[in-house]
Amino acid sequence: MNSNIKSCFRYILLVSLCASLFLSCGQKPDKTIEIRGIYGNPKPFWDKDIKLNTLGINAIFVHSGSITHDMVNRARSEESMVFAEFATLNGTNYVENHPEAWAINDKGEKVQPAAWFMGVCPTEPGFRQYRFDELRDLLMKYDLNGIWMDYVHWHAQFEEPEPILPETCFCDHCLHDFSEYANIEIPDGATSMKALWILNNHDKSWRDWRCKVIYDWTYEIKSIIRELKPEVLLGLYHCPWTDHEFDGARRRILGLDYDLLKETIDVFSPMVYHERMGREPNWVKENIHWLSDRLNIEEATYPKIWPIVQAHNSPGIISSAEFETVMKGALAGKSTGVMMFTTSAVAEDEGKIEVMKNMYTKPLGKSAK
Repeated sequence: MNSNIKSCFRYILLVSLCASLFLSCGQKPDKTIEIRGIYGNPKPFWDKDIKLNTLGINAIFVHSGSITHDMVNRARSEESMVFAEFATLNGTNYVENHPEAWAINDKGEKVQPAAWFMGVCPTEPGFRQYRFDELRDLLMKYDLNGIWMDYVHWHAQFEEPEPILPETCFCDHCLHDFSEYANIEIPDGATSMKALWILNNHDKSWRDWRCKVIYDWTYEIKSIIRELKPEVLLGLYHCPWTDHEFDGARRRILGLDYDLLKETIDVFSPMVYHERMGREPNWVKENIHWLSDRLNIEEATYPKIWPIVQAHNSPGIISSAEFETVMKGALAGKSTGVMMFTTSAVAEDEGKIEVMKNMYTKPLGKSAK
């Protein structure tokens, strides 16, 4: 275990000890924020000659393609851990050159890009090897505290009031793998007819298998981490829907089964983008309470919850007061960390900087519990 991780855990242990002392005296301690994060390159703060630790920041979450050794070294010098976002099942720029990895819908057609997201077939062997090789290179190149899987779902888009939820994937790879999993023989015919037959006759097995495929991605990535850098955490950016929203689409369409994912994921980071998803700011707090209960989170154990909230002014304008509401809401329930999308959205707004600094440098208090 590297020194940065050890230092982090020593700090957490010290906080826990202090909390115990408070309780033994009959006093209820303020909630401690374990991870005081930002999502995105820290450069907007550094351009203003602001050090991360002066704002109380102790963690940066950055797209893997943007990480440099200079960034890691400077973040470390300012007492911040470094977590890499890993765009797992985003097929943009890949499927165009590798049509065999293009996801196929229930009409037998190639899926269309969903706004900014282009999914990929998660069972295609070439793409799987491509991503796993990328992960190995990333782990060996940089001294990281964690890998945060992103775009971990079958082709769809959930970050909208009216989500895009196609039925996929019915390519030859998926049909073959599913037939072996369910021990069934799929009738000959057009792809659309095969899809209809599966959905009409083996829907439950189909949904279970799709969840298993997504789980398998987390299992393989966890295995690579354990092999190369066992001290590195595995996190998951994910859809924040409850079990029943959109007719159970989080599991039914996206393939996200929390009961499976708890076996491999160290930290769940629900993407509670309230404005983008057409929700009220208080929805964030309600959602994190629900997720804490759903995952049966126990304090000081894994998995943990570190949500990511919206600070970005698109769509709509996120005021400083609204930003404070969603930041505090993200620390409800058993959540022990928070970050916001994006760093630049906070750095360009003095009001949001002040909200973040106040939360990150002072005890949170009882209001967010």
